[in-house]
Amino acid sequence: MTLLPDLSTLAWAALAVSAVLVGFSKTALPGINTLAVAIFAAVLPAKPSTGALLLLLIVGDMFALWTYRKHAHWPTLIRMLPAVLVGLALGAAFLAFAGDSLVRRVIGVMLLMLMALTLWQRHRDAAPRDGDAAPPAPASRAVAAGYGSLGGFTTMVANAGGPVMSMYFLAARFPKHAFLGTAAWFFAVMNLLKVPVSVGLGLITTQTVVLDALLVPGVVLGAFAGRWAITRIRQRVFDTAVIVVTVLGALYLLV
Repeated sequence: MTLLPDLSTLAWAALAVSAVLVGFSKTALPGINTLAVAIFAAVLPAKPSTGALLLLLIVGDMFALWTYRKHAHWPTLIRMLPAVLVGLALGAAFLAFAGDSLVRRVIGVMLLMLMALTLWQRHRDAAPRDGDAAPPAPASRAVAAGYGSLGGFTTMVANAGGPVMSMYFLAARFPKHAFLGTAAWFFAVMNLLKVPVSVGLGLITTQTVVLDALLVPGVVLGAFAGRWAITRIRQRVFDTAVIVVTVLGALYLLV
């Protein structure tokens, strides 16, 4: 086995763009990394692409923690943790015995349903807000468990937990910095937990590590671009952008 996959120049360029998207998603626009999932799956074999992207996501997580570590809403994270661990275990079991075509379509349908529910709830309940003045709205344990288990499952199976958790944080009306800080801690922990499972399933190999080493500068570039952009994005624009990229992610998973 060679240390690098035999890829065309266009394929390498696509992976480089994906790396930038990963970094930008971690510091500015959660959910947009689903586009990176799509590109990686198109360029590399499906399951190995999951392991390759995971390592880049962890690099992005480090930048997200550096930027937003003080903004996390810890009661939300603690409330969701047991359900997330259950979701991760179910996702790992699924990966061991099944392909990912059907499950991606099922996840896509779930995301669109969650989107519809979230938009209805926001229209019914809360007044518009901007900035970071308003605290996150509390969620019931049942709601937290539902989103947490689905988030754990989707992040294990397809690195697609971003749209699920975006919908949860959006439904709870998190201000953008609390949104990003809570997401930073959530995915940093989840992605690290996935590493030994991915190694055991053969999704992360020496070839994967060498490939990612070449793509890390793109993640760094995207992360710094996101840090610059987030201070210039108004809350309403941020919410709308999250909704748009989540819908695109769900549609990708369906097709």
